[in-house]
Amino acid sequence: MLDTWIPAAEAASVALAREEGSAELWREVVAPGEAGAAATRSMVAVRGRTARLGERSLGHVGPAAGSDADHRDRQATDTRRNQHAG
Repeated sequence: MLDTWIPAAEAASVALAREEGSAELWREVVAPGEAGAAATRSMVAVRGRTARLGERSLGHVGPAAGSDADHRDRQATDTRRNQHAG
């Protein structure tokens, strides 16, 4: 999960330093988080339940990383939707 959190947090820090609004901030953190999640495809899981798969986990997005990236994407979508509605 840190594979998504660290790049997203770094992007959020940059967006906050530029004093971006909430919709812009979320837009900035989605892509780095998704890229971090995608990078887990090339890793063998060593933590969590997926670690039981060993080498068979290679080639698949880590479940926590994928879930976290999806959550961040939904948050960004909801924030944009709420700003346009109000």
